[in-house]
Amino acid sequence: MAEDLELHQKYINRTLELAALGEGRVEPNPMVGAVVVRDDRVISEGWYEHFGGPHAEINAFNKAKESIEGATLYINLEPCAHFGKTPPCVDAIIKAKIKKVVFSIRDPNPVTAGKSVTILRNAGVEVMEGIGERKSRMLNSPFFKLHTEGLPYFIAKWAMTLDGKIATRSGDSKWISSEESRSFSHEFREKMGAVMIGIGTALKDNPRLLGREGARNNPRRIILDSFARLPPDSEIVKTLKQAETHVVISPNAPQERVKQLFELGVKIFEIEEVSGKINFLKLARKLTELGINKVLIEGGGEVLASAFEADLVDEIMVFIAPKIIGGRNAPVPVAGDGVELIKNAFTLADPETKFIGTDIMVRSRINRR
Repeated sequence: MAEDLELHQKYINRTLELAALGEGRVEPNPMVGAVVVRDDRVISEGWYEHFGGPHAEINAFNKAKESIEGATLYINLEPCAHFGKTPPCVDAIIKAKIKKVVFSIRDPNPVTAGKSVTILRNAGVEVMEGIGERKSRMLNSPFFKLHTEGLPYFIAKWAMTLDGKIATRSGDSKWISSEESRSFSHEFREKMGAVMIGIGTALKDNPRLLGREGARNNPRRIILDSFARLPPDSEIVKTLKQAETHVVISPNAPQERVKQLFELGVKIFEIEEVSGKINFLKLARKLTELGINKVLIEGGGEVLASAFEADLVDEIMVFIAPKIIGGRNAPVPVAGDGVELIKNAFTLADPETKFIGTDIMVRSRINRR
């Protein structure tokens, strides 16, 4: 039995590797991989390659060079049991005469959750679930949050010096992180549904917020800009054709500025403010309405503070450069008022570290409150 579990884990791990190939192409749907096995031999593999396309199981079945009747199907997420852009995968599994299905975790979407298990077992297919559940949930954290909370998954990203500064007291911040870290960040950005900054960062750095040259995907750009101050000649406005861009304003934004940005092609939506800041929870719900389920927050300190204060940050990605700036007035990555007591600090769930160039990258989920 222990040997069987080890075998099952091996193939589930492979489904996760395959599933990850779809990151940035399948959202807001989940990343899914499938492996068809007979007698500890892989017959075929597949993954969900792009939104609206065939699901992982179907791709694996179609790639098989021999009969898959009587084989075992490994998949990291419960097969779908409903009609969407494609027919239910349970029907294809039954038609293919798969003997056994081993999957990691049930689909949180109520239209499928648990139904596939019942359908497959009623059709005589053996079902095993729960293998690699934790890893599978982590891989598709944004999908699970969308269906359990109805909100996007937020990743807070920043680069700072060893003494916790994101710029000098004069505001100079180019470049704190290494060239390798910046390249990594651009590549990572391509996997997001949206990237978000505040107007302060937009005015100071005049970024483009795009992926690499020739990127396969440029995420939508979200600019928190209460008073519509984004300059018409900014790099963001100049590159509107390369990425859909939304400016989030408050009800007090000057209408002439709003009208100017709108006529240039910027999408505008209004969110009320709370204590002088845009209501982050209402903003998150609006992003869900737009079909965005994974957001990279790239600054500045007040925007990051608002996200933390709203308890909406799910993950952090921090690049720590081997530099020391000093200065009591040099800005820090998360501003706002902060917590009063250490016991109220946000803590990391599963921190991982790695060197990228000369920097140390820390990536971890956040223990949300």
